[in-house]
Amino acid sequence: MTKILYHLFIVDDEPTIREGIKLALGDDYRVTGFANAEDALALLEKDPPDLVLLDIGLPGMNGIEALARIKAADPHILVVMITAYEDLDSVIRSMKLGAHDYVVKPLQMDQLELTIGNALETIRLRKEVQTLQARCLKENMPLFIGESNAIQEVMDLIQRVARSTDTPILIEGETGTGKELMASAIHHHSPLFKGPFVAVNCAAIPKELVESELFGYRGGAFSGARESGKTGLVETAHNGTLFLDEIGDLSPEAQAKLLRFIESGVFYRVGETKSTRVAVRVVSATNRDLSQMMADGLFRRDLYFRLGVIKIQAPSLNDRPDDILPLANHYLAHFKTKFRTSFRGFSPEAEQVLREHQWTGNVRELKNMIEKATLTGRHQEITPQDLGLENASDSSTCDPETWLEILPSLPPAGMDLQKTLEQIERHFFDQALQLSQANESQAARLLGLNHHTFRYRHRKLSK
Repeated sequence: MTKILYHLFIVDDEPTIREGIKLALGDDYRVTGFANAEDALALLEKDPPDLVLLDIGLPGMNGIEALARIKAADPHILVVMITAYEDLDSVIRSMKLGAHDYVVKPLQMDQLELTIGNALETIRLRKEVQTLQARCLKENMPLFIGESNAIQEVMDLIQRVARSTDTPILIEGETGTGKELMASAIHHHSPLFKGPFVAVNCAAIPKELVESELFGYRGGAFSGARESGKTGLVETAHNGTLFLDEIGDLSPEAQAKLLRFIESGVFYRVGETKSTRVAVRVVSATNRDLSQMMADGLFRRDLYFRLGVIKIQAPSLNDRPDDILPLANHYLAHFKTKFRTSFRGFSPEAEQVLREHQWTGNVRELKNMIEKATLTGRHQEITPQDLGLENASDSSTCDPETWLEILPSLPPAGMDLQKTLEQIERHFFDQALQLSQANESQAARLLGLNHHTFRYRHRKLSK
């Protein structure tokens, strides 16, 4: 007995056509017949078919309207239209609405079986790709731990923008927030998931070697070049994803060459006059303020807007406090297995300091902290001392009321309050930037401000 793999709907008001198709195909497919579109649509959600044979000239709701309803309910269902004659206008309208093919009455069973076979082959290939992609995602998908709204919104955006194969994406965020993990997730969720994922740290490539590393070179193109030449990282990423980390560190010359490649998909190896064309998805990332770099003339405006067709903001760990303990427990489980230790978990005091700590290094800092604690801890539970946070309570923020005790009295002659407040504000803004090593997001948190307010007030104070 043939194994039934596919479910077919036949929607036609002529009983002889429905029964004839059922009789011809019933041994190979599960076939359900309907005399009108309304009944077919009612069953669609409960028991969706793989393929619908849909008559255009139906009583009540016609086939064109039914096609639109089917595609709105599930765009993956393939629809083959049936028409009593070659009505080109109806056929064109159906194809524009997403019909896969059409057949003409009177039906020739050999032709119908061929049309159905071709349509189901499309479905088979799609299911095969989905199965392969699901397996690939299960085995290789970058792991995002956490249920916070911040990380869930990012993951939702990643899954939506990954559908494209060529739209550039720019990931912005602090060091250690998992920007490369996000780029890898984009790759694995995209149609390019079977292709290569090539990660490039732009800050690690010497300025004089950027062009040859990215685009490769012809043999003997310059002193010290290999005689066999070299394939560049851009070409290595063909039919896959090129991830350019620390994009803000590229020199102006390299920025110009990268812009030309992104716009055309064409590049020249160093020393060659023949162009090479590749198909790659460019995902870039930075922890620097590219808007400020543009204002300072350090980053090309046209490249910024070309790279950032889609922008993703990687949330800092401090912006997702609900994820701190789940992440810590995940890394503890990982390193317990790796180092063959048997910690029960974190002490209540350790959990408290983990929640209260200011994570200037974000997830990377947390991971490194847990790795060290798993190696050096001597108790059954991880303690604040194991984490190196035993003095965390000393770093708590200062109560504003304590400043009243050290403020000077108002001079008898009065004072320029506005100017004094600006000087005080400028003093603490400068200190926050020093403590955060010029990271505006971290400096803003030290002052209890959001990033945009900090940037606006800092620029106003700097005038």
